[in-house]
Amino acid sequence: MRPSALMTANSSLCRCRRTAMLTARLLTLVLVVEPQRILLGLKKRGFGEGRWNGFGGKVEPEETVEQAAKRELWEESGLTVDALQKIGQIKFEFVGSTELLDVHIFRADSFHGEPTESDEMRPQWFQLDQVPFDQMWPDDVYWFPLMLQNKKFHGYFKFQGHDTILEHTLVEAEDLL
Repeated sequence: MRPSALMTANSSLCRCRRTAMLTARLLTLVLVVEPQRILLGLKKRGFGEGRWNGFGGKVEPEETVEQAAKRELWEESGLTVDALQKIGQIKFEFVGSTELLDVHIFRADSFHGEPTESDEMRPQWFQLDQVPFDQMWPDDVYWFPLMLQNKKFHGYFKFQGHDTILEHTLVEAEDLL
C-alpha cells in the first residue's frame, strides 16, 4: 500500500473533538541513524512484541522528554548519546483505549558504545533500503522517509487493533515544541 500524499502546513494538528475523553501518555522514541543504515530493536516483550522499532518508552515524572529518550536508549540498547535531534511528534489513538499515546520522536546521528541486547530489545543494523517495514508498526512506512530526510513532522494515527490504520494525518512542520 502506498502512503497518501503528505500535507504541508505551519500549524500543529488539532484532534480536540476526538481526543477530549482520552488521557495522554507521554512517550519517547529514538532512531539511531548512520549514513547508509539504521539501528532498530526487535521488541522481545510487552507492547509491540515481535516488531522492529526504535528505542524508547515512558517519561518518568522527574524527567524531561529528552532525558527520558536518552535513558530509554541506554536501557534498551546500551548506547549513549551526547545530543538528540527532535524530529517528530505523533499522537496514537487505539479504538477502545482511554489513552492517547503522545510520542516524541528523536534522531541520533552519533552515539557511544556498541549495541547490546537487553531484556526488552534485540538491536540490529539494517541498510536503509532493507528496513523491514512488514515487521514494524504499520505507521512507520508513512513517517520514516521524513525522518530519514531530516524533515520535522507532526502526525496522528488512529488504529483498530495493532495492525489496521483507520485514519491518519501527517504534516511536515517548521518547528517542534
